[in-house]
Amino acid sequence: MQLICISRGVYGRGKEVAEKIASKLGYICISREEVIEQATEYGIPVGKLEIAVLKNRPFSAPLAIQMELFKAFVSARLCTLTLSNEGVVYHGRAGHLVLPGLTQVLRVRVIADREFRLNKAMERMNLNREQARSYVEQVDEDIRRWVRTFYNEDWEDISLYHLTINAAHISVENAATGLLDFPSLPEFQTTPAFRKALLDRLLASRCRLAIGMDRRTEHMKVGVQAERGHVSITYLPRDSNTYTSIPQVIEHIEGVNSVVCTVASSNIMFLAERFDPTLEVFDHLVEISEKWNAAIELVRVDPNAASASISTTMPNPATPHDSREKGGILDDDDDDPPLPCGDDDCGLAITRHKLIQVGRAGGTRNITSDPESITAALTPRENYSLVVVGEVFGNKGAAKQRLKRDLVSLLSDRFAGPVIGTEDLKARYLFGPRQVLNLLAFAVLSVMLYSLVFHFQEPILQFISTGQREEGAIPRVLAALAVAVSVPFVAVLVGGFYSNLLKLVKLE
Repeated sequence: MQLICISRGVYGRGKEVAEKIASKLGYICISREEVIEQATEYGIPVGKLEIAVLKNRPFSAPLAIQMELFKAFVSARLCTLTLSNEGVVYHGRAGHLVLPGLTQVLRVRVIADREFRLNKAMERMNLNREQARSYVEQVDEDIRRWVRTFYNEDWEDISLYHLTINAAHISVENAATGLLDFPSLPEFQTTPAFRKALLDRLLASRCRLAIGMDRRTEHMKVGVQAERGHVSITYLPRDSNTYTSIPQVIEHIEGVNSVVCTVASSNIMFLAERFDPTLEVFDHLVEISEKWNAAIELVRVDPNAASASISTTMPNPATPHDSREKGGILDDDDDDPPLPCGDDDCGLAITRHKLIQVGRAGGTRNITSDPESITAALTPRENYSLVVVGEVFGNKGAAKQRLKRDLVSLLSDRFAGPVIGTEDLKARYLFGPRQVLNLLAFAVLSVMLYSLVFHFQEPILQFISTGQREEGAIPRVLAALAVAVSVPFVAVLVGGFYSNLLKLVKLE
């Protein structure tokens, strides 16, 4: 019961090496193309996923769910084959990333020199050299995009593989022979823990597929984990009205002993006129959301909007779309409608796409820009653990900073959670160079203060308790005043030290 995953590119001889090693070991050999065909028959629009990646188009919310279903399908397929056979060799683009955390999976990358690949392309496709070069480079770039989009990893990162083979300098026969000893190494031996991990992954994948293929729950973005038959499912607050259908959807799946559904820990609202996922503030928001297990909702303030109406881009639970009716292919008009922002959507689509990639997308909406309409549109019934106000009122000139402060104040009165500007985000919730200096400063001052207190312990106690000193009588009111001043000072020092320390260990 072993699994070997071989990552390959075009004309790199990866397929031949995979088939040869499977033949020598007596293992089943399965290719990415076979899995794609099976997934398409199952109802997952893999073709549309491919097109979105090739065209570098941002994923809509429904298509992002289909991406999750495809990943779950591949995981389920590999787990099933591995559990039911002596061994499996899988070759494709990113098989080495399908089952993260399972160290017993042997991950191999097969490559070939550029000249070797160009010659093969020219020979097999009847291309000239320039055409072959263009083709090979384009396919490689497509694979890089696919791996980045689906797994947020670098396809060429050697740390993701146990072994890399240059098949241009060694025959397929010898490459396979050289790999024969690796599956017998202790690191890749089948253990009870490995079998349990495969069973857990298989059950989680089956549950995710069932949720995604059922009309009642197909619109839901969920996280699924399984352990010894106990399934834990997290969902976003926006799905609070439909999560009760989840146990009914997965209760028939073999191996499910119990189901626990939990809403995502919190929601973070990011309010701005324009969005740019390349900015540092975006990374800060994602880091905070990961620490809090929060979904990030993007709210675009439209300075050109005529009213305070809200247009949501999330799918309507009341009218879910069943991709199976169209053979697993979603029509283009199923994509989220673009939000108005002049000639573009102000970065909303690409930012949402990035959030989808990291699993933190919490929806998007569009509202008008005057402060009264903003506060009216954002109802206090919506619970947010944090509201972050970015660049707004850009058309107000010098008054924009004052208007932004007024908006933060208005929203602070409306929401129970903290409301801050992006300029305060890092200092308040993240640990950086500034916090390192603060931590050291508070630590030094705290040590100095406690050293002085313990060194002069008796005089201080006498002063506080009697209000007397050898030079003469000191009014007790001064002793009380000294205590009243020193206690907040000590609290600031100690509190500042532990506040930064907790940020460092991510226990805010």
